[in-house]
Amino acid sequence: MGKLFDMDSPIMQVLNKMADLMWLNILTLLLCLPIVTAGASLTAANYVALKIKRNEEGYITRDFFKSFKENFKQATLIWLLVLLVAGVILGDFYIMKYMTTKVNDVIRVIIMAVGVLVLFTVMWVFPVLAKFANTIRGTIKNAFAVSILQFPKTILMVILFAVPIVLFAVSLRLFPVVLLFGFSAPIYVSAMLYSKTFKKLEEQVTANNTESEDLAETAAKEDKIFNDKPMDGAE
Repeated sequence: MGKLFDMDSPIMQVLNKMADLMWLNILTLLLCLPIVTAGASLTAANYVALKIKRNEEGYITRDFFKSFKENFKQATLIWLLVLLVAGVILGDFYIMKYMTTKVNDVIRVIIMAVGVLVLFTVMWVFPVLAKFANTIRGTIKNAFAVSILQFPKTILMVILFAVPIVLFAVSLRLFPVVLLFGFSAPIYVSAMLYSKTFKKLEEQVTANNTESEDLAETAAKEDKIFNDKPMDGAE
């Protein structure tokens, strides 16, 4: 019975991981509340989740704010861009609601397709930003490329993030579960999905790395892999 509750026992490892995810969810939620900081918060959450998946985590809070601080500028600008694009798409749908021309259906399909591609890119942009040092444009391009090349994983990630919303809509009694794991659980399971993909991309980038020593040193300090070339999406 005593061994059951040893720190190295399977049940204690599961409980410890659940506690880590609960705390990660609280941090992510709190830093998402100001809205404008949501991008940096999601990036930090992906950074910590990948570390947990690879058993590289140290201190959840320290690692979270390390990534939050280092990626704040790029993550915030990307997040504001996401909000802008989302606003434009929703605005277009609102306008089309009152259109009666035949062109309406064609435009609707095009906008829906654009919306889906934007959603796919968002699924990957913060994980990519958390692990790979790049320009904002390069990060978005690589996130889009990986989202298409890793299409099955992208669909699974979309479903994962939809689950907390569905649970909340089904019953308010499930709100505590959403409150404690609504962000961290989908992000952690997503990290499980893309960990091997990222590992191969990290090896690929490292092997082809020809950036200057200054860039390499900066990336190393941020625990990132510098990449200024398009990703080919590891299988």
